[in-house]
Amino acid sequence: MAILPDYLIEQTEDAIRERMLNLVPSDVDKSEGSFIWDSLSPAAFQLYMASGWAQEILKRGFATTTFGPYLRMRCEEHGVIPRAAVAATGSVKMTGIVGTVIPIDTLVATPADDVTATSSIEYETTAAATLNSQGEAIVPIKSLTAGTAGNVPIGAISILVNSITGVTSVLNMAATSGGTAEESDEALLARFLIKVRQPGTSGNKADYLQWALEIPAVSRAQVKPLWNGPGTVKVFILDTNQRAPSQTIVNAVQDHISPTSGLGEGKAPIGAVVTVSAAVEKPINISVQLTLASGAILSVVKASFQAELAAYLKQLAFVDSLVRYNRISAILLDIPSIVDFANLTINGGVSNIEALLGEVAVIGTVSISG
Repeated sequence: MAILPDYLIEQTEDAIRERMLNLVPSDVDKSEGSFIWDSLSPAAFQLYMASGWAQEILKRGFATTTFGPYLRMRCEEHGVIPRAAVAATGSVKMTGIVGTVIPIDTLVATPADDVTATSSIEYETTAAATLNSQGEAIVPIKSLTAGTAGNVPIGAISILVNSITGVTSVLNMAATSGGTAEESDEALLARFLIKVRQPGTSGNKADYLQWALEIPAVSRAQVKPLWNGPGTVKVFILDTNQRAPSQTIVNAVQDHISPTSGLGEGKAPIGAVVTVSAAVEKPINISVQLTLASGAILSVVKASFQAELAAYLKQLAFVDSLVRYNRISAILLDIPSIVDFANLTINGGVSNIEALLGEVAVIGTVSISG
């Protein structure tokens, strides 16, 4: 919250009008409804509005209280460029007549769903292909629209928008991934504060952290200096879901920081041998016996617990190394349908679980009995 100067505090319409009336000679009728009272009221209201506008201008001048385009302009002054949305990528399997050529930029799509009012999502092929001797080809694709909507599950893409003679079917055999939304104000502010509070200097840890976070789809990072001897640096990264990112994201960060070891062709200084790695996922396996409230459904309770556990682990990712036994106990007791629990174990024990540097705790197996 911006600290307001005294002259902007409690500037109500009544207070402003009262000060104005106090400047009018005492022998003039200043009662409500009088000529002078009615004459000053519109001016008092406009001054009251102006004080509100002044407060807004003040708030928009500081990074921690501003938003949207104003935050972006503030960040850009310091070289922190907002990350644009990124289109999802993947591949589809096309089948048909042997030898059929699939041109680049061929459009495929997911079907629209009138029931859920979900629009079709279109993708274009990013390379040409030819159906092999089995009448099949795996073709790389990219979403036409940047953002998370392009991340779809296996089998979602089944429409060939551009009719091609000789092609009988299209289907994605794996989920598409990598689509990320435009950077949020919260994430942008976090990067800005890192930049100004922990300034990088000639390749220190803060530099590597900032460089990693400049890549879309990277939410957090950790740096391990001298991990393999003098001059070596290892950078661990997380995707926007606080999970281990895809190899595509890892490669993007590697190319940004150090595409060629030691040559200084990226952000890293000459002589630095940099290795970018996906975070190592550390499964958190839960086992517990529950006493449920009357009418509670075990599967529903389990789903609620898993959602709360996932949210907790996301908060910890690369921020706090300990998964706390007592915190998981609290999550269980905060679910209204759970009356009590017994025999709670985390990874087979009853103690905190520590995630080492480069590790991120994720949900493993969840065994719940009622």
